[in-house]
Amino acid sequence: MAALENDRYPIGRFERLHGPLDAAARAGLIDTIDKTPATIRSLVERLDERQLDSPYRDGGWTIRQVVHHVPDSHMNAYIRMKLAVTEETPTIKPYDEARWAELSDGRSAPISMSLDLLQALHQRWVTFLRALSEQQFQRTFVHPELGSVALFEALAMYAWHGRHHTAHIQRALKR
Repeated sequence: MAALENDRYPIGRFERLHGPLDAAARAGLIDTIDKTPATIRSLVERLDERQLDSPYRDGGWTIRQVVHHVPDSHMNAYIRMKLAVTEETPTIKPYDEARWAELSDGRSAPISMSLDLLQALHQRWVTFLRALSEQQFQRTFVHPELGSVALFEALAMYAWHGRHHTAHIQRALKR
């Protein structure tokens, strides 16, 4: 059971925060988000089709599906954060990430489009995040499954998310 947990969560599960982050901690997380596209690109850009279609664990997504999933997820995160800054405690709509990963674009599209999308998205997202005030990082959205999520916590969650899937790709490459 522990091996399966390590395969699914190679850097550990995300742990929800219990208090706000200081400016230095937020800046470090934003830097992590800023570097994620280049890190993922460096791991996958030279892979052949067979490698891209290899799962990172038994029963897990392929590297290709992971590469397409990250911008899907991070687009949702970017929109959720912008909603939280521009609306009063919006309730966001979750999505079924596993079903999205099974759609034809997630299973077979060239990864170059998602790598380019991730790079452009993160440029916008990081610009947005670096301009937020301490007060704005306290703003929240409501996730139907997680409850109230402050932007500082969403920041930590998506910095973790990028590292989490980078670790999946690294594991797949070692298999």
